[in-house]
Amino acid sequence: MLFFYVKIMKEARNPACACMLKFMFLFKNMDAQKKEELKSKILFGFDIILAVFIVLSLFFYFTHSLQLSEVVFIALSFLGLLPVLRSAVLALWQKKLSIDLLASIALVFAMLAKEWHSAAFINLMLIFARTFSFWTEMRAKDIVSHLLKCRPAKVKIKRGEEISEIPVEQIAKGDLLVIESGDRIPADGVVVSGQASINQSVLTGESEPVVKKEGSQVFSSTLNEAGSLLVRAEKIGKDSTAEKIISLIKEASREKSPSEQVAAHFTGWYIFLTFFGSLILYLVFKNVQMVLAVLLVTCADDIAVAIPLAFTTAIAWAARQGILIKGASVVEGLSKIKYFMTDKTGTLTFGKPKIKELVIFSNDSKKEIMQLFGTAEINSHHPSSQAVIRYLKEKDILISAPDEFNEFPGDGISIVKNGKTFSVGKVRWLKEKGVAFGQSQLEKIDLIEKNGLSITALADGKKLLAVAVLEDELRPFAKSLVKSTRKLGVARWVMLTGDNKKAAALVANELGIKAYQAELRPETKLAYIKEFKQENNGTLAMIGDGVNDAAALALADVSIAMGVIGSDAAIEAADVALMKDTLHEIPLAMRLGKRTLSIVRQNFWIWGIINALGLFLVFTGVLTPVGAAAYNFLTDFLPILNALRIGVARKQQ
Repeated sequence: MLFFYVKIMKEARNPACACMLKFMFLFKNMDAQKKEELKSKILFGFDIILAVFIVLSLFFYFTHSLQLSEVVFIALSFLGLLPVLRSAVLALWQKKLSIDLLASIALVFAMLAKEWHSAAFINLMLIFARTFSFWTEMRAKDIVSHLLKCRPAKVKIKRGEEISEIPVEQIAKGDLLVIESGDRIPADGVVVSGQASINQSVLTGESEPVVKKEGSQVFSSTLNEAGSLLVRAEKIGKDSTAEKIISLIKEASREKSPSEQVAAHFTGWYIFLTFFGSLILYLVFKNVQMVLAVLLVTCADDIAVAIPLAFTTAIAWAARQGILIKGASVVEGLSKIKYFMTDKTGTLTFGKPKIKELVIFSNDSKKEIMQLFGTAEINSHHPSSQAVIRYLKEKDILISAPDEFNEFPGDGISIVKNGKTFSVGKVRWLKEKGVAFGQSQLEKIDLIEKNGLSITALADGKKLLAVAVLEDELRPFAKSLVKSTRKLGVARWVMLTGDNKKAAALVANELGIKAYQAELRPETKLAYIKEFKQENNGTLAMIGDGVNDAAALALADVSIAMGVIGSDAAIEAADVALMKDTLHEIPLAMRLGKRTLSIVRQNFWIWGIINALGLFLVFTGVLTPVGAAAYNFLTDFLPILNALRIGVARKQQ
């Protein structure tokens, strides 16, 4: 086939013919998505040219500066009919009633009645509707295009002592990337050496640079503003954070909200009633001009564009703020949140507890106790385990690996070292394992917990050795988050935590949360959420980290994961993924949802009032078919422009 095309192209003397053959060859080898994009762009170009000719023709006709032949309007009418008739037929083939069917009928009626100027206005109206629809799709692709532009074409890599430049597509996992000042980072990775200020605004919406040094994570498409780094590539191509975001936004733009589904269902009935209503009008009054005017007034292409445009604009605007919303139904869900459930550690608090002190109950030295703690916690990623490891590193304590390691999520860890069994975890769990607690020990632990501190205990078999006292700092915006969401209609907050009741009560009281559940295990947390949903009607939102809370998030009507940058699991787990590790964006997302739904409702009212007024003007003889077509064309812009107001939302709203 390739040989066939090349041969014809060589033999074709006409340059236009050669170009056409080349285009056919390129089009044939495109993937399906690119073919659809190209078709859309060609149709868009055709529409623009046609619109220019129609506007000029109408202008010259109405100003009488030039008497155009009827043939010009006939040609323009037939050209305008082709795309809308094609769309209507394709919809019917799929057993759907589209607004293009009603438009096709109106256009055919106008042409049969030789109302060429009405047909011109109808075509102009339909062209603008298709143009806004195309623009709606482009809005969804704006951020995708921006992210794609932020991907560098080439990158410097270090292999041995040599530094070479290769295309970004050739990066392999484990390659050492040389990132100099002004470079875009081509892949997710870890800094091996160097220090730099990285602008992550393309992913998080925050323009304030973040300092990256040895051990820091860096992400694809972010910009190195100053400094230099040597980065080991970990996630490349489609596995990178930027590519995950691109995929998410593409999926979100295709998903429909309940309002859009209702509008689509309504459209089917609306077309049916309009068509048969017009037929009855003709049978009663025998007035083709009036029937045609009714069809022209009631063509609902504006609402068909304005509703999806509102949701697409909202999703695109949110993404620029570092809020990834997975579809129009989530935007609508954000506007209806009645209950909030949240984890404590890592959500309301920073999730990086610090060791405040070690309380030793045995004759072992502090160093021996610290080494045992380290051996038990070294293989765990739990926040309290990480706190112990950080504490030991600060004290320069050497940590040895255990001979055996078993972790019990939500409870603790059991290890074997030098033939002895040790356990580290919650006091409740150690009691269940038969560890003995003396009265003085319990009193000491009780006093610690009354001060709102957490405890992780260490036991040798059945004997309690020591407890590590941990403190975790509240996030500064946590208190105002609860207040802000209550003003937005949230009736109840519930805090869920595995911490002890006294520590939970202290945090809950400080934040103004009346309901909380403490000492929860993962399975009891899920059971509580299920029970809560059964007993309470209304939209339930859950805030978590998207990894440890993935199962709980899946049960919520709207799931929100915080600080997901670099976490594939978190991005995939939640309905709303906050790229920044802050709480500020949650009320912002809720306000955006309410604003979007409010504008959607306004658009239905605007459309209803416009149609009612138009029909009144038709039945009173004010609007002829030409006037009806012009009326519909001009009023089409009202719901569309109203939908675009979402794009000028402000954070302070």
